[in-house]
Amino acid sequence: MSLPTRIVAGALALGLALPGVARAETVELQVLYNLPGFTKFHQPLADQFMAANPDIKINFLAPAAGYNEGQQQVLRAAVTGNLPDVYFSGYNLTAELVGTLAPRSQITDLAPFIEAEGGQAFLDENYTPKMAALGQIDGKQYGLPVNASSPIIYVNADLVRQAGGDPENMPDTFDGLVELAAKIDALDPRYAGMGYDIGGWPDDWLWQALIFQQGGQLVDAQTGTVAFDGETGLNAMKLVRRFVTEGGQEMLDWDQSRQQFGAGLTGFIFSTPAHVQTIEGLVGERFELTTATFPLENKETGGVPTGGNSAVILTQDPAHQQAAWKYLKWITGAQAQNQIVRITGYLPTNKRATGPDYLAPYYAENPNVETASRQADRSLPWAGYPGGDSVRIWRTQRDIIGTVMRGEVTPEDGLKEIVAQTNALMK
Repeated sequence: MSLPTRIVAGALALGLALPGVARAETVELQVLYNLPGFTKFHQPLADQFMAANPDIKINFLAPAAGYNEGQQQVLRAAVTGNLPDVYFSGYNLTAELVGTLAPRSQITDLAPFIEAEGGQAFLDENYTPKMAALGQIDGKQYGLPVNASSPIIYVNADLVRQAGGDPENMPDTFDGLVELAAKIDALDPRYAGMGYDIGGWPDDWLWQALIFQQGGQLVDAQTGTVAFDGETGLNAMKLVRRFVTEGGQEMLDWDQSRQQFGAGLTGFIFSTPAHVQTIEGLVGERFELTTATFPLENKETGGVPTGGNSAVILTQDPAHQQAAWKYLKWITGAQAQNQIVRITGYLPTNKRATGPDYLAPYYAENPNVETASRQADRSLPWAGYPGGDSVRIWRTQRDIIGTVMRGEVTPEDGLKEIVAQTNALMK
């Protein structure tokens, strides 16, 4: 390759224009995201990106129904060699994705792109260490965080006050919350003190929260077996039973629980910040609605599992990779995150997005949305299980947790069963 040719190629790789050099042809990116409801922010953000980058076209594939479905679609496409250029991978499934695609060189390590932006300084400017870690697998940055959701508490402030509590200063431990729920439950036979709808939740997000808030882990990295086989797991099992026996929780699925809360019949419930607008609509003017952060038993090492997704680059074509990197920077940047949070209620993944030019005024007007952002420093990766069978594992675990909540088995026996079944399924 001649020197002028190398200069042109290098400039194009960096996205630079050279005088007298013809403009490159439009690069079309095939992009797959999960959850059709996310079209409400993906499409307008893509339109803005394409307006600013007319040489890049974003072509969205039909969104997958959920993270599990998207994962299977991508893994099938890896076999046929028909992968999308960019994929929005669920945090709890990214390790499995990388484990499958990296040996085939079908997923892109973002290190060279980050280094070109300034390396660690680029990451530090835009993401907290825990937020950046959501896209890291085995120490490598494969994705940039796009959506982030950690469980928060939705509070019927009126019932909390009637029970002698302070909705602006909710207890920061589960012992305190269960005690408060018991007082609410005693106010009226129609009331449920609380709702922690782990038995009806579609994934293990709320179960992981009970483990992580104690500073525990799901899997022992050394043995590859369950890490909550002990005090941490037993505490979690005892808690789910106490939610029912002491806190007055009813055994409902998460949608029924939201409806009951909206009707003013539950003291407080745990759910995703993405439900803020929905729950505000259910509540209306019926009572004062406030929100609170998730309690931590271990204030030093405890945290909350972070649901959501990071954007990963699957294409191995250099021109497509450069275009995809521009798109990743845009959708995880402060301006795009400002819009995503306003639409969804999620945490902003870019720390600059909380500033006065972006979300600060919005949070001042919408304190129930701001609550989730106060947990950014507690964010832990939503973990998956080795072996790629996380979905089946949770369905098994959920059934066992349900028997404990209903009192059909003791927390001790329930823990033994959940550990045995999980270890067996991981094999």
